[in-house]
Amino acid sequence: QVQLVASGGGLVQPGGSLRLSCAASGFTLDDYATGWFRQAPGKEREGVACITGRHESTYYTDSAKGRFTISRDNAKNTLHLQMNNLKPEDTAVYYCSICGYVDGNYYWGDSRGQGTQVTVSS
Repeated sequence: QVQLVASGGGLVQPGGSLRLSCAASGFTLDDYATGWFRQAPGKEREGVACITGRHESTYYTDSAKGRFTISRDNAKNTLHLQMNNLKPEDTAVYYCSICGYVDGNYYWGDSRGQGTQVTVSS
């Protein structure tokens, strides 16, 4: 059974950092492009970052560029998202999923597990 379970969220002050993790089971992460998306209350789902399988090429949406870093630990079959200089508008539930690039656009698939809440507030 394919599962992607995110963890590592929490409450942090503006300017702070968090490192999210996503444990994958039922498949091998480096066989696919995987990434993170987020959803805030009342807002549409928003892609954050994507990392390809073998070559580990990365893509970030504008909101994440320069502040977030996506990485993968193949030995542990775990995806990470290091988030620095967090802002209140980063507040959302963060999920990991398959991602990809089709017809000039990046996409993120549906979550296959629980997300993790990130709250940025003073």
